[in-house]
Amino acid sequence: MKQLEDYFNFLTPNDIRLKNSRIGIETILYAYIYRARTAEEIAQTYPTLSLEQVYATILYYLQEKEKIVKYMADWLEHCLRSEREQDENPPDFVLKLRKLKAEQAAEKQATNEYPLSNR
Repeated sequence: MKQLEDYFNFLTPNDIRLKNSRIGIETILYAYIYRARTAEEIAQTYPTLSLEQVYATILYYLQEKEKIVKYMADWLEHCLRSEREQDENPPDFVLKLRKLKAEQAAEKQATNEYPLSNR
């Protein structure tokens, strides 16, 4: 019989993944805790996971709640920090897209302000 830990790869204290998958437990638990998704809904969203793996993740959370609450808080903080860093220092392609969008908006605005009157 499988032990609960047999469902996971404990890569680091802040990186626990489902075995035979690149999906971290935070992905499953975010959907379960913060989006109130059922195990069945989560399994349908991630077809590479079995319903058994999803339930194992939820059970692991329920058995190790204090540890997993900290894990999730650290993960969410990492996500927010990364988002702030990207907002402050966007990659070149994002800057180019923003410039293109601004140029298109300015062109549209100019067209709306000065429509062709000889139609």
